[in-house]
Amino acid sequence: MNIELSGIGKRFRREWIFRGVDLRLEAGRSYTFVGPNGSGKSTLLSVISGVAPATEGQLTYRTDTGALDADDWYRHIVIAAPYLELIEELTLLELLEFHQSFKPFRDDITPAALCERMRLEHARNKELKAFSSGMKQRVKLALAFYSEASVVILDEPTSNLDRQGVAWYREHVTALKAPILLIGSNVPEEYDFCDNVVDVMQWKP
Repeated sequence: MNIELSGIGKRFRREWIFRGVDLRLEAGRSYTFVGPNGSGKSTLLSVISGVAPATEGQLTYRTDTGALDADDWYRHIVIAAPYLELIEELTLLELLEFHQSFKPFRDDITPAALCERMRLEHARNKELKAFSSGMKQRVKLALAFYSEASVVILDEPTSNLDRQGVAWYREHVTALKAPILLIGSNVPEEYDFCDNVVDVMQWKP
């Protein structure tokens, strides 16, 4: 899997967030997008994932057999971000079982085993609305780390995590091998292992 961006730009009303983005993102590589708050890191990740449409340019997901239809991109992507919502009426086990029904976990890991991997086995039968913000962020990250996906997108990945949670994040993110890993961050601890660090300010009009 490769992702090709050619002349990508995004505008909100009359303001261009970025323009002229030309990138090739390759399988097995990691990329961190850095820049001041409000510079467009999260917006660029949203465009790459297909969640937000580009205003101009061409975005292509390409496999060995050719370009994928845009309607199929979501099958290959997982995203973890502090602003994404979980279904809080479900227990942790129920959420994992629901998620697994449309995006399998890699290595045939079971929901019960995943609870242990995220060190939340004590809360497996608790509704997510009773979780702390740090526990919820760990759930989001675990879904990204363990889902079968070719593209893993992490935006501000250690938001709401304590020091123990940050250590857990680094242990798991550095173990990812096959996917394209995309990170939006200004915190070196979140990405200092990364192959490529890209400053989004280069694409500000």
